[in-house]
Amino acid sequence: MHLDPGQFARETAAPLGLYYLAVGALNVGAAVKASMAKRWVRAGVWSLVAGGFAVLAGQAIWGTVPLGLSESLKSTIDAMLGPVTLSVGCFVALVVLFLGRRLFVIPAIAWLGLNASLLWMGLSMTDPEFAAIVAKPDNVPIVAMVYLLGLFTWWSASLAVANDARLRQGLPPLEKEREQKVLVWPDLVYTELICMILASIVLIVWSLELQAPLEGPANPVVTPNPSKAPWYFLGLQELLVYSDPWLVGVVVPGLIIGGLMAVPYLDRNERGSGYYTIKERPLAYLVFQFGFLQLWVLLILIGTFMRGPNWNFFGLYEFHDPHKVVALSNVKLSELFWIDWLGRGLPSMPEGAGAFSQLGHILWREISGVTFLVVYFLALPPLLARTVLRGLRRKLGLGRYALMSFLLLMMLALPLKMILRWTMNVNYIVSIPEYFFNF
Repeated sequence: MHLDPGQFARETAAPLGLYYLAVGALNVGAAVKASMAKRWVRAGVWSLVAGGFAVLAGQAIWGTVPLGLSESLKSTIDAMLGPVTLSVGCFVALVVLFLGRRLFVIPAIAWLGLNASLLWMGLSMTDPEFAAIVAKPDNVPIVAMVYLLGLFTWWSASLAVANDARLRQGLPPLEKEREQKVLVWPDLVYTELICMILASIVLIVWSLELQAPLEGPANPVVTPNPSKAPWYFLGLQELLVYSDPWLVGVVVPGLIIGGLMAVPYLDRNERGSGYYTIKERPLAYLVFQFGFLQLWVLLILIGTFMRGPNWNFFGLYEFHDPHKVVALSNVKLSELFWIDWLGRGLPSMPEGAGAFSQLGHILWREISGVTFLVVYFLALPPLLARTVLRGLRRKLGLGRYALMSFLLLMMLALPLKMILRWTMNVNYIVSIPEYFFNF
């Protein structure tokens, strides 16, 4: 049922008012902390922010309709959150955050960004489609995970930036100065006891406030639309849209596990061990951030919040219409090469051809994809070894560099395939169903 946004906003006014009051209280605490440190400018800014959220809370509780985003702005956001713009935009955001990390780790800047995200969340909750996704009991922990992930990512980056600054000054990292013994009893046991009590309180309040997302008994003849995997498998389910099941279901997880096991043997750099740093190991930091945030967390968020009926892609404010039909005509790279670009038909296999003749015709049919893979996996690593990765090649040696470059190129192949699917509807670069090989 498509709810009226105005009526829905009026019905959610009271909870939104409490939400704005809670955010305002956080800023009051930040203002008090800043004043205790005699940072009067920050204290004044956070006080003004708290006052702004208090005004929004009053308007939501005592007003007729709480403040929300305009329909034109929501349409613009949905248009910007298309698959290509979202993935490319997240990659650009990671690059900007990495290059400007000294600015973004400043607590005042980070706190300002947090307030902006909380304000956007509150304004968006007046939209029924957005609220139906975000406030769904299944998705509430995912929203909390996003904020916790942002907190710990910022925290680790701030420690790394601080250590890099100390190392430039010839000082030891912060972890070296904080080395101290902590007794299991009573220090550790008391800390664990307090954490256990707090966690129990959170779980009890959570279970009382949110209804458990239980459904009816399983029925093999009725499949939910969409049928989603548990959140920790949603990234893998999203990858199944762009690649063959054997590749993303078996090969890629195997390479991830094998690659993680091989890291200590490939990267023997002892600098940066035991403390947070970016400058000492920039490649390792970038690979982890890109692989974890871009190729895993982002896919989980897409599967959670942007995949709707029939596994179609929906904007955050778009009505999840089960009758939405997206015209997709998946093509193989060989079809694109022979038919669209050369204007010829696919090479046909002659009748009665032998095994070697069949293999030759298959390779000729897939010559475009085979050439692409040969250049990508065999020609690109030596080229990079002579240019941008010259230092890494000297440090690792030939064997370790070859394995490292293969793992990195396999990781980059995933977003490349996704972009080819979104932009050109290419589902396979090489398709050899005769031998059950599709890439």
